[in-house]
Amino acid sequence: MKKLHLVIEIILLAAVAALYFIVLSNNKGSKAAAPETGDSTAVCQRMPVAYINVDTLLLQYDYSQELNEQLMRKRENSQANYNQKARQLQQEAAEFQRKLENNAFLSEQRARSEQERLLKKEQELQELDQRLSTELATEMQRMNERLHDSIYSFLKAYNKEAGYQLIFSNSNNDNIMVGAPVYDITPEIVEGLNRRYNAKAAKRK
Repeated sequence: MKKLHLVIEIILLAAVAALYFIVLSNNKGSKAAAPETGDSTAVCQRMPVAYINVDTLLLQYDYSQELNEQLMRKRENSQANYNQKARQLQQEAAEFQRKLENNAFLSEQRARSEQERLLKKEQELQELDQRLSTELATEMQRMNERLHDSIYSFLKAYNKEAGYQLIFSNSNNDNIMVGAPVYDITPEIVEGLNRRYNAKAAKRK
């Protein structure tokens, strides 16, 4: 009985040793096969995907900056136009109030007519505010579409050579919580976009 027990123990020890050897062999093999993090070509062969940081792209893309400046100028002009008319209406309303308090109107009808004129002017100012806001929103949408088309047309041409199966867009870690830097192609996309944009701008000059 003791001999049988000893034989079983020897068999179990041999099995554990063999299992340990197999695990070690697999670990060494997997470590040898894994590409280094700095080798982007090896990584892309293993997983042909990439991502773009949209916030960084929009900040560094020259065309995006130009469109943003155009929109800011339009917004400032609209605001200045509205503020000028609002100040004028405010001054006229204050003058109306002063005349009313000093009984400067020749008749009640004249005072009522002036009040109606000011109310109509106030309504026109509100309509102007609404119109300027709508124009600004329309212009923003138009610029976003132009920017979208610019980026996507470049990416289609770029990916003919890059050969990625998927290119993700990432904004403030909304789509990719954690991503290895080797998969981030933002710098080369920005560089390519700016090179293309500046070449076209030079031709226009």
